Amino acid sequence: MANSVVLASWMMVFGLVMATSTTQVEAARAFFVFGDSLVDNGNNNYLATTARADSPPYGIDTPSRRPTGRFSNGKNIPDFISDALGSEPTLPYLSPELRGNRLLVGANFASAGIGILNDTGIQFINIIRMYRQLQYFAEYQSRLADLVGYDQAQRIVKDALVLITVGGNDFVNNYFLVPFSARSRQFNLPDYVRYLISEYRKLLMRLYDLGARKVLVTGTGPLGCVPAELAMRSPSGQCAPELQQAASLYNPQLVEMINGLNSQYGANIFIAANTQQQTNDFISNPGAYGFTTSKVACCGQGPYNGLGLCTVLSNLCPNRDVYAFWDPFHPSERANGIIVDMILKGSTDYMSPMNLSTLLALDSNTRI
Repeated sequence: MANSVVLASWMMVFGLVMATSTTQVEAARAFFVFGDSLVDNGNNNYLATTARADSPPYGIDTPSRRPTGRFSNGKNIPDFISDALGSEPTLPYLSPELRGNRLLVGANFASAGIGILNDTGIQFINIIRMYRQLQYFAEYQSRLADLVGYDQAQRIVKDALVLITVGGNDFVNNYFLVPFSARSRQFNLPDYVRYLISEYRKLLMRLYDLGARKVLVTGTGPLGCVPAELAMRSPSGQCAPELQQAASLYNPQLVEMINGLNSQYGANIFIAANTQQQTNDFISNPGAYGFTTSKVACCGQGPYNGLGLCTVLSNLCPNRDVYAFWDPFHPSERANGIIVDMILKGSTDYMSPMNLSTLLALDSNTRI
């Protein structure tokens, strides 16, 4: 979690000591979010899809204790990053509240269920696939230009932080979704990973073309260790080896691809977060992070609370802070805070080529 010490240090770095919330919105760095359910702030609430988190007990630890569309008991990763930036949380792009000065904060384009590939998550039907998220980003920039003028809109986008979290669903909701899936018949796993990386590269290049100059890219977590996969694939409680192999192939190639793009552009536009290593740390030694379990979800049913959806009929733990996983697939609020702390301050074991604090503290003369 972003505690007051972390927030204070960020405010000193960026000079974000504001008198009111209105001036904070005006002065804070804009923040744009792309990706899947790990970072969706509620876009799917506005869509006819089963990939939604708009019913209790989601949001049980928010101030209102009501669901927000986040796949969490409280804050998700973008929320903690917004805290560090000294800014309000980003609104979903589809929210009718995203208008006027609220556009200056940025926007969240993420949509639960999507992947790098357009055929990922087809079972969810109506979700905002990556190509559409990028179209919405271009549309947002037109709306922003109407508000502040073209040149200022371009500066806001150029100086903004961008987060993109995508890729896990391309394995769990595509390649490994069913035995003999179409993609598993088309590709062996190493070739599929290479294909994903090549398609992801196109997405990142499109983000660059749309003006993004500070882009945080998260890898996949330890896919075979989430409660859903333990319940379906591992009665013994050991992480599912085929999904772990997928993550182990994917994440190093993602870093390599990002380093190549940075070389191509001649600047550190993209930084990679090794969320697999961070999550592995508290899965292998949950007690070191104050968790009592990293295998059982707080909310769910069946083995490891890993089957089905988190609903009002599910088992629900009384203390979410001691669970690494909130539901069968998603980290708890406290785990999200730990992940973001690593993104902000982590060593090169976790962040490549630098952590987020270092990237954002670079002198303005080095900005592209």
